Amino acid sequence: MSVNGKKVLHIDRNDYYGGESASISPLEELYRRFNVIGPPEPMGRGREWNVDLVPKFIMANGQLVKMLLYTEVTQFIDFKVVDGSYVYKAGKIHKVPCTKEEALASDLMGMFEKRRFRKFLLFVLHFNEHDVKSHQDIEPRRMTMREVYRKFDLGPEVMAFTGHALALYRTDDYLDQPCLETINRIKLYCESLAKYSKSPYLYPLYGLGELPQGFARLSALYGGIYMLKKPVDEILMEKGKVVGVKSEGKIAHCKQLICDPSYVPNQVKKVGQVIRVICILSHPIRNTNECTSCQIIIPQMQVNRKSDIYVCMVSCSHCVASDGKYVAIISTTVESENPESEIQPALELLEPVDQK
Repeated sequence: MSVNGKKVLHIDRNDYYGGESASISPLEELYRRFNVIGPPEPMGRGREWNVDLVPKFIMANGQLVKMLLYTEVTQFIDFKVVDGSYVYKAGKIHKVPCTKEEALASDLMGMFEKRRFRKFLLFVLHFNEHDVKSHQDIEPRRMTMREVYRKFDLGPEVMAFTGHALALYRTDDYLDQPCLETINRIKLYCESLAKYSKSPYLYPLYGLGELPQGFARLSALYGGIYMLKKPVDEILMEKGKVVGVKSEGKIAHCKQLICDPSYVPNQVKKVGQVIRVICILSHPIRNTNECTSCQIIIPQMQVNRKSDIYVCMVSCSHCVASDGKYVAIISTTVESENPESEIQPALELLEPVDQK
């Protein structure tokens, strides 16, 4: 907005950038935030830690990367590819294959399934929404994804792997919706993987908090003003429209206001809840080939749930932890009265855990 000539004032009640999307540093601050005594001595220097509150990996060929390149925020941020992507099946974790050789050797599916799956992937890669020839008799806006799987004769295990580890759906609701979005999601995964061939994910050095800070710097170059530690006392309305913000007795007038939901609690309604567990480890996750960063997806049907459990793991290779330490964050949608028992299968994969 600043680049395009708008006058931008950015107010934040916190003393750091990024609100809920911040990366907390130093480590002492993380302990303080969750009222835990510590950290114990062998955790290295506190400043070496940048722990995300909301973990996310970025698709190498996705919308956000295109936006970062377009706005040139990339001059302020360095990215590094994530080492691997894994999926949980029958109590074990398996690498999501990222080369032909890996696909042939993978025990995620049988020999005949692999052939059919290959045919399906070729269809996805050549698919173009605007070119009917590439649709192979599939009507992308009418046919459901379930029908597409049936057309390629893919069984329930391949469906689960494709929908959850490639299209990255967290539930199975997508199966009965038009297939267009799912095909595009799988295509994005494949194109992102093709860019760096280790995994389709990128992650910024020093944590996700670098993103809001990068945009803040760019905005400041074009006259944007930032005020941290600035309370918002009242949002001023006239005839149902926002006209200004009152802070410490002063008013900033505006035509548009963008804010996160915590600033307008009476205008949002809660529709769900997420449990997140931040775990500090002194070892890479077992069976991940000593990866220093990875994502593990536990599909819901493997653990009798309605939604998947995600594990994101990063370490000193992305400058978010001290040498020899790893940060793994488990997250999922809460489905019961006892959320902590819901993430048990993920915790077992991480043991032993130094601190959670």
